[in-house]
Amino acid sequence: MNSHTPHNPDPSSVAKPLGDPLGEILHLLKLTGTFYCQSELSAPWGFDIPEFKGVMAFVVVTEGRCWLEMVGEAPMLVEKGDLVLLTCGLKHRLLSEPGTASVDLSTLPVRKVTEAYETLRYGGGGELTRVMYGIVRFDHAAGQRLVDLLPNVLKIDTWSGHSSDWLQSTLQFISREARELRPGGETVITRLADIVVIEAIRNWINTAPEARVGWLEGVRDDQIGRAIMAIHRRPAQDWSVENLAQISGMSRSAFSARFTRLVGQSAMQYLTTWRMHLARTKLLETSQPVARIADSLGYQSEPAFSRAFKRVFNVPPGRFRQHQKAAKQDMDVVRDYGI
Repeated sequence: MNSHTPHNPDPSSVAKPLGDPLGEILHLLKLTGTFYCQSELSAPWGFDIPEFKGVMAFVVVTEGRCWLEMVGEAPMLVEKGDLVLLTCGLKHRLLSEPGTASVDLSTLPVRKVTEAYETLRYGGGGELTRVMYGIVRFDHAAGQRLVDLLPNVLKIDTWSGHSSDWLQSTLQFISREARELRPGGETVITRLADIVVIEAIRNWINTAPEARVGWLEGVRDDQIGRAIMAIHRRPAQDWSVENLAQISGMSRSAFSARFTRLVGQSAMQYLTTWRMHLARTKLLETSQPVARIADSLGYQSEPAFSRAFKRVFNVPPGRFRQHQKAAKQDMDVVRDYGI
């Protein structure tokens, strides 16, 4: 139940052609807690990066090559122009060659330029490799939903594809800014690296067969996508299966069956899940009382909201908020470790 007087949806305002629903979702992606390190590494070299929960790492090789090793994944050669996303923050290792001895990254001679940007020169004096390494976090509900769908390791060859020219230029620009360290360079690097990460995700969405099932297939669907976008745009609305079906131009029964088949949960379950992800972001990023957050997302009472939140995240919102400092400290640990 909503705390507001229910707003009757105006089909004329939301049942228009979707245009670019995936573009809208990508637009909602918000990277926070960004941290970057530009490394100049000479063979032989190797270092271990521990698990950092709730973050995504990316590796861009701007010169030379290296190897990436992760439990459960085959060793991966990463060459100049390759971009690799490590989507789940799992422990991994970067090496000049397979079998090279590695050290814990906390022992490396890192030069801290700012709180969010570091440089590193390390190795045995042999073949040179330059690596841009970054740690980011997606806090928006759309970002969380996408990250859950991504494979653990996502590799993009920036030399191929329709976006290869600008992607290569962007990586070269990042590399130059990192080497020269001009005033404002950290801001430029941060903004451009964010774009590169989002482009890698977009590339996966557009090319991977596994991106054409489930939630993403529902978003792409001409009819179900309208309902999903309506929920995203107006999460506090007093939605019902009937008015979502109307927006989609379908009968109630046909809409319910198609939505569940494509998305993997009913429309009302999806509405609740989406609201709870939005609530999660508000709990992490604001100091709003739980009751106000509940009201902003269409809940009549705080207890009803708290029960829904616990069903999704297995913890009540008040206790979840208590973990906010710990979540922020995770990024501080990354910075303290150095890359």
